[in-house]
Order: sequence, then structure tokens, then C-alpha cells
Amino acid sequence: MTNTFKLTVHMVSSLDGIIAKKDNSVSWFETSDKYDKGVDGVDPVEFLKTIDCYVMGSRTYELALELSKDYGWAYGDKPTIVLTNRNLTTDKQNIEFYSGDLNKFVTERLKPNYKNVWIVGGSMLTKDFLLTKLVDEIRVSILPIILGDGLLFFDHIGQEQALHLKDTKAYKNGMVELSYEIKK
Repeated sequence: MTNTFKLTVHMVSSLDGIIAKKDNSVSWFETSDKYDKGVDGVDPVEFLKTIDCYVMGSRTYELALELSKDYGWAYGDKPTIVLTNRNLTTDKQNIEFYSGDLNKFVTERLKPNYKNVWIVGGSMLTKDFLLTKLVDEIRVSILPIILGDGLLFFDHIGQEQALHLKDTKAYKNGMVELSYEIKK
């Protein structure tokens, strides 16, 4: 077990905190906004090399599979663990399924094998990880749009959580990224 292990929740959200439209369309991810004071985005290929493993819920996995038909598999060949109680299958070598206790999952499966793990959806899984105090960091990429309706990032989490703002970045496309450390 390494003491440099970090579990990050990452989500793309509208300004009103919505992470998915009711029809699961992603056209709102494309922004034509321009912010002159913004920075260029980091090289995604280089940045993604820093992530060792992705964790997602089964509904996020099914949506990612559907979107991969048009956009390709967004998570590359990185290990991806889908948390589910359903009997799902995959033809991808880097995807595995897990069902069980989250504390045990983090302690026995993630910490011994990875340093930088990202939870990439969905809202119920994020809520479970936050309520069990397993998250170290939250990164929210806010797009310049108000959707008005859909799946909320934090939907009635029912628990106050103090955060420490670690970093902010505003990009030329109008997206703002907020990085928070969880105060434990």
C-alpha cells in the first residue's frame, strides 16, 4: 500500500450542476464560447498518462459504450473497473467488473495497484464514495451552459463536506476547471 494513492472524482457539468441530459446526449459538451483570458487546454494525451485507473458505475459504462460507437472508447487502454451488481460482460481486456464493499475495494484492489485513480461517473457512485469518506479530491469541469434539467452531479447527498480549493483554470473555450481537496 502506497501513501501517494489519490482517489479523484471527476465530472463534467453544466453551470447548474447537471452532468447528463435526460436523453443522454452529449452535444452540450461542444462549446463555441471564447474566453480571451483563458489558457489553452493541456495536452490530453500527456495528461491522461497520469491517470492509472478509471472507476465508473454501470450506467456510465453503458453510456460510454454507446458513445464509443461514434466517438471511440474515451478511456483508452487504461484499467477500467465498473462497479455493478448486474451481470455485465465486455470484450475489452482492460475492463473488469466489481461488486461489493467500497472500503474493501479501495483498500484491497485499488491502493495496492494504483497511485492515481479517477471516478468518472455517475452521480450515485460519486455519492457512495463521498459518503464513505474515500475521496481525496473533486475536479469539476464546468461548461458554459445552463441545461435546466437532467441528472444532477450532487443529488441530495445529505451530508455537509468541507473542501479546500486547490486550483482553478479557465480555458479559452469558456470551460472552468475547479479542483478541490476533501477536508478530512
